[in-house]
Amino acid sequence: MSSATTVNLAPKLHIGPIELDVPVVLAPMAGITNTAYRRLCREFGAGLYVSEMITSRALVERTRESMRLITHHESETTRSIQLYGVDPATMREAVTMLVAENLADHIDMNFGCPVAKVTRKGGGAALPWKRDLFRSIIEESVKAAGDIPVTVKMRKGIDSDHLTYLEAAKAAEGAGVAAIALHARTAADFYSGQADWSAIRTLKETITSVPILGNGDIWSAEDAIRMVEETGCDGVVVGRGCLGRPWLFGDLASAFRVRAGELDADTAARTKAQPDLGVVVAAFRRHTELLVEFFGDENHACRDIRKHVAWYFKGYPVGHEVRASLSMVSSLAEMDDVLATLDGSLPYPGAEAEGPRGRAGSPKRPALPERWLDSHDLGLPERAELVGAELHHSGG
Repeated sequence: MSSATTVNLAPKLHIGPIELDVPVVLAPMAGITNTAYRRLCREFGAGLYVSEMITSRALVERTRESMRLITHHESETTRSIQLYGVDPATMREAVTMLVAENLADHIDMNFGCPVAKVTRKGGGAALPWKRDLFRSIIEESVKAAGDIPVTVKMRKGIDSDHLTYLEAAKAAEGAGVAAIALHARTAADFYSGQADWSAIRTLKETITSVPILGNGDIWSAEDAIRMVEETGCDGVVVGRGCLGRPWLFGDLASAFRVRAGELDADTAARTKAQPDLGVVVAAFRRHTELLVEFFGDENHACRDIRKHVAWYFKGYPVGHEVRASLSMVSSLAEMDDVLATLDGSLPYPGAEAEGPRGRAGSPKRPALPERWLDSHDLGLPERAELVGAELHHSGG
């Protein structure tokens, strides 16, 4: 066993002055981790719940959408916002705004987006290749944040021949970030295959002054504990594994407390989430209620919850007709009529309801600006490409 796997068993995680009861972070996911879903996950468990990715330029321009996305409910006592940007000055201005107006308690920076529309312009997972630009963005953001902790989320690199995570992590550590999260895939991997947890272990062995968080293929509480044991990371970031399963955060909290000796394993086993259909229906309905509050529009909320239908009812005997009906309702009353046709006593289906969810995609050659890989320095043509990189996409 390497020294990196000898870790503190205490479940608490410190990110700067923020103390988390359990070392669990909800990954930012565009169109998913709005305040409604964050509140729902918080009702089931503990940890840090991060906003959807927000572009720094849109925030500085105070677009209606960006201002809505940074709004937190009063119950969100640690207001966590993920920013994405490609220009040090704009990132500095965005962070300055959040701090001056007391809009955040934690700021995460995204350098992991693998979406072609972003990497083609040099943003997301492509950006750490330009070392000076990457370092400058982080330095400016950390300085502007003052006492507010700033963290970084990144991928291994562009592809297996162009890895960036170790150099980038060293730069981030030197710039004063409070934690570093690694999605153990490259941009070329997208979400396909199996995450390379050995990279998380290598990162933990390399960076020793700040917490290292692991991300990738955490589908259960057991996966989270196994990641920590195998890599020595200080905490986990959970993304697709919680889609349609907000109760996963309760299982995660219990698992880490068992590991720390704060909870009896038998008690945790008895309370492990094995929801019957009635529990799933109640969570689905609650999620929709929170979306109504978030959007202020019942019809909008009913449209937004449609993408969650398959995730919530994965593995349960809910037929195509019911699923299609749920994707067509325009009010809570209509939704209730459809949900009333389901037998809530139907038991948890076991493995059929577990495992991967969300689109995995397939490995692909990353889209990059012309000659991007020729140098770690940023040339004038590449600076022009970056102007179009601030698009609103998944956090990676």
